[in-house]
Amino acid sequence: MKNVILNYLVKKFLKTILVVILVAYCFGVILNLFEEIEFFKNIDVNILTPLMLTSIFVPSVIVKLLPFIIFISSMIFIAQIRNNRDLLTLKVYGYSNIKIFFILALTSFILGWLTLMVANPITSSMVKYYEKIKSNHARDIDHLVTYNKNGLWIKENTEFGERIITAKRPEKFNLMEVTIFHLDEKYVLKEKIISEKVNIKTNEWILENVSSFKFENGIFEENKFDIYKINSIYNYEKINSLFNNLDTMLFVDLILNYNELLNIGYNNRFLDESLHTMLSLPFFLFLMTGIAAILGMHTLKKSDNLKHIVIGLIVTVFVYYFKDLSIALGKTDRIPLILSVWAPTIALSFFTFIGVLQINEK
Repeated sequence: MKNVILNYLVKKFLKTILVVILVAYCFGVILNLFEEIEFFKNIDVNILTPLMLTSIFVPSVIVKLLPFIIFISSMIFIAQIRNNRDLLTLKVYGYSNIKIFFILALTSFILGWLTLMVANPITSSMVKYYEKIKSNHARDIDHLVTYNKNGLWIKENTEFGERIITAKRPEKFNLMEVTIFHLDEKYVLKEKIISEKVNIKTNEWILENVSSFKFENGIFEENKFDIYKINSIYNYEKINSLFNNLDTMLFVDLILNYNELLNIGYNNRFLDESLHTMLSLPFFLFLMTGIAAILGMHTLKKSDNLKHIVIGLIVTVFVYYFKDLSIALGKTDRIPLILSVWAPTIALSFFTFIGVLQINEK
């Protein structure tokens, strides 16, 4: 009998989560589709392209929203078993509030690990494909940064025309073996600059061991400089942020190939944030289920549904902004970065512990 009840709870809970995910996916497709249509409105592509890109991008958004999806699913599930008297029946068969809580919370916890191990590689590949397709169609944009097997490529507008920059590889705040082309408004080459190393920590780039070839009177005149400076709209932080996309990171890669990712140019702060954000996901899902259980199982009254919905929305908004604030404090070094990732989980754990003790007494 106990196995029958356990299967009933887990299956019905997972079914509720699946329904909420499908609803969230549909809303995500509708909202993102407008953005894709706007992007492709002046580009000659198949009418299905925006829909295809939207369909492969939205799953990564679902993973980001998973804690709140789990919270909403838990609220709906608990409201259902309370309204149809299943919660009362479960108590008759010896299932206390705290036992039901642990069944639901552990289900969410396991779902979190499955998301990291199974869903994350799939959504990561989809986002990489999405970005590749978008970048291929963005080649006519005035400012563009891309990285491929030939190195880093940057295109930007200047007051004199266009600047195209190529570098063999990045090394922390520097770009190595850099070539810069300055073109006029008619795309005629006016200057070519070759540098062994360029410091891009700020918008004022510092070039070392420079050879400059300027087109003067029909010929190229060469000048050499130990130090040469140019101003760019890009700096290390801006370029780094364009490629440091958490959605494209693989959890397994972060665990097994952390040092290799550092060697190919990833920022260690970004890798630490990504790793601990992913590690905290199962625990965060566990606690969001706990909060829903606290709100939903402290009473058997059906009349409290509206109040629970309102409180649930307030809690969701509060958790979202608290998590966002915590990460912002970590990125600005107000608190340690790793602590900023785990702070919402730690804070919610205290609240959940106290709340679970209270519902267990009912």
